[in-house]
Amino acid sequence: MIRMLLKYGLSFIACVLFQGLILNNMELGGFFVPFLYIIFILSLPFETPSWLVLILGFILGIAIDSFTNTLGMHTSATVFLAFCRHYVLKIITPRGGYEFNTLPRVNDMGITWYLFYAGTLISLHHLFLFYVESFKLTQFFYTLGRTFASTFFTLVLVLIVQLFHYNSTKKT
Repeated sequence: MIRMLLKYGLSFIACVLFQGLILNNMELGGFFVPFLYIIFILSLPFETPSWLVLILGFILGIAIDSFTNTLGMHTSATVFLAFCRHYVLKIITPRGGYEFNTLPRVNDMGITWYLFYAGTLISLHHLFLFYVESFKLTQFFYTLGRTFASTFFTLVLVLIVQLFHYNSTKKT
């Protein structure tokens, strides 16, 4: 239990610092915006209670907002992501259910499952975040294009991180 808390605590700190110090300072034309910090919520175990995911999403969002001075935009989008995670996992539950001690990773669930899982949640997060940021119907298509471009870019980064955790000799 202590080992798991330490692992996720360090992961939380690494996600916040990497996003705040490196990715937020990348200039990619303003159209491609990488938000890799949401991988923390995506990688929580299946057994994590929904209320804890919401609290962690809130704390993660506040930490990112403190780096970006966005006054709650990342907090609301990350809480929305945490809220939707439970329903997306329920929709894509395998026939026999999730095995105990498996994680939502490419290594455990497969690439197709993970692409659907991460792609759906990243899309929902980015749609919420960019439309809250824009808050104008006159920029509907620009914001939609920005959402799709950033979703693709973030998904590629998430898959690269998953490659670092990939183990070709999966335990059975």
